[in-house]
Amino acid sequence: MIALHEDYVVDEQGNRKAVVVPMGEWRQIVEALEELDDVRAYDEVKRYPSDAVPFEQAVLELREENAE
Repeated sequence: MIALHEDYVVDEQGNRKAVVVPMGEWRQIVEALEELDDVRAYDEVKRYPSDAVPFEQAVLELREENAE
């Protein structure tokens, strides 16, 4: 789990409107999200039986589909 040291940006009433995290922690968050995306892409491919496709190719194809 990523330890976060976040700061909040608040409005005049004290309502939280945004979060500021140190750059190193942000990079960890982005890396974790990318890894999760890869796992989800793998799970999606495994759900539909078909001819074998290299994992890297499957991830690229799914990312292309999601970009559309």
